Amino acid sequence: MNTQNARAETFRTLHDGKVLVLANAWDAGSALLFTAVGAAAIATSSGAQSSAQGAADGNNLPRAGVIENVRRIVAVVDVPVSADIESGYAAELDGLGETVTAVLEAGAVGVNIEDSGAPDSVLYDVKEQMQRIAAVREAANKYGVQLFINARTDVFLFEVGERAGRVDETIARAAAYAEAGADGIFVPGLLDLAALRTIAHASGLKLNAMWLPGAPSLSDLARAGVARFSVGTALAQAAYSHAQDAARALLEDGDYAALERPAGVVAAKVDATA
Repeated sequence: MNTQNARAETFRTLHDGKVLVLANAWDAGSALLFTAVGAAAIATSSGAQSSAQGAADGNNLPRAGVIENVRRIVAVVDVPVSADIESGYAAELDGLGETVTAVLEAGAVGVNIEDSGAPDSVLYDVKEQMQRIAAVREAANKYGVQLFINARTDVFLFEVGERAGRVDETIARAAAYAEAGADGIFVPGLLDLAALRTIAHASGLKLNAMWLPGAPSLSDLARAGVARFSVGTALAQAAYSHAQDAARALLEDGDYAALERPAGVVAAKVDATA
């Protein structure tokens, strides 16, 4: 078994047992930091990467840049890497397959593929999104890696339809996405434990929840059936907030105190490769 296939198997196994907590990275440096403090896997965040590029989130990143970022992360960590490919950076199925092949060539073993970003509506039609997920699976099979496909649905994030019907809509989409080849269902915007429990039990897929202020504890999420917990842009925003405060203190007050805590693992890596 080659290294990429071994990492793919490891990543799949990490979804069993305790909740897989993902400290979402946005570049190679942040990935190094997170693995240094115990991250068992790295997942990228398109929102965090967009912030790093000074762009708004929402399919605004160039595909080539996303792929290169994945390649750089894979090169510096020894854990599985999953790539956020938003809605695939392609309208057509052939282009979506090209995105997935490029992500695999960069060394990733998982992807997030979302059902928002359709040209004429908030979400892709279920049947169309099934075709897109099937194209992801087909490309992975052709490449020869058992890619973990985390199918994201934005029913709750974008408040699609009536509130009372969103759980049922999510369950229906999860079932369809599983049929198309998905391994996980990612439901950002939902942290209600009862609703998460219902979706987890009905879908049969590995359920991914995302941090928001006031999020339940990991133990409560685990009891609700959550297998995977992401933080999205939160760590990137925390890093930028610290940098902003440090810069303000430096520029306004000449205060260097906040500069005296460099990220040792990144500094050491830079020194070693200089």
